Amino acid sequence: MTDLGHVITAMVTPFDDELAVDHGKVAALAERLVEQGSDGLLVSGSTGESPTLTRDEKIELYRTVKRTVGDKTKVIAGTGSSSTAEVIELTRAAEDVGIDAALVVCPAYNKPPQEGLYRHFKAVAEATKLPVIMYNIPGRTGRNIDAKTILRLAEIENIVANKESSGDFDQMTQISAQAPDGFVLYSGDDWATLPALAIGAVGVVSVVSHVAGPQISQMVRAFHNGDTQQARRLHWRLWELFQVLFIPTSVNPAPVKAALRLAGFDPGGLRPPLVPTTPEEDEQIRRVMQEAGLL
Repeated sequence: MTDLGHVITAMVTPFDDELAVDHGKVAALAERLVEQGSDGLLVSGSTGESPTLTRDEKIELYRTVKRTVGDKTKVIAGTGSSSTAEVIELTRAAEDVGIDAALVVCPAYNKPPQEGLYRHFKAVAEATKLPVIMYNIPGRTGRNIDAKTILRLAEIENIVANKESSGDFDQMTQISAQAPDGFVLYSGDDWATLPALAIGAVGVVSVVSHVAGPQISQMVRAFHNGDTQQARRLHWRLWELFQVLFIPTSVNPAPVKAALRLAGFDPGGLRPPLVPTTPEEDEQIRRVMQEAGLL
């Protein structure tokens, strides 16, 4: 089994005042996250505002994070797009940088059928030696990768994991129960981490770990150590935080960037068409963080 960690933080991308990538802050954030319990970092995922990043910006992000913390943690590159050829090109570039794995999201907007999804992921896997993590998030992509398709792809040697953000526990159960040895499941939603662990997930690709890394790491570790009561207590303690950092009136990563700012790390603004949280939302985030003992 390819060990990519149990708590993988989907990093935000820090920007400067001109909304250029701030590589000094990228490095500082990567170090901060590792110190606070992340044993894997995902660079240029949706939380990293990947749709607004150029190809060259993504590759430089990979380099910065790998150079900064590559000796301490696994670094995973988000290389997905709606074009199979573009994904292959970017995944090969990530491999050249020395990245540990690639996360490939379900193609958005063009909504391929299940056979098209199978051929997409298969082509990417065959084009690289990197371990490949599939990412299923139908709420953003408009297409669910069916469990049967995921299980079919799991038979390919270097497709090693699935990040599941469907919220469908029946689908997660089928994947976990029927996947071949060595293929693992990650929760793609913080709120679903504990129930996903109970089903058989190995961990979470987390957003909330930007501000509650030690607590999420403790929750996952407690579960794997058999202390389900402690894991449940931590889940309850973090529940409101899971909700407020995905507040319905805003869009990820705006709330987590606001939370980071409250926690003392300024990640800069957001690239259009995303917009910052409102003062009212900021106050709600502050209240929940205070109640969780994070401020």
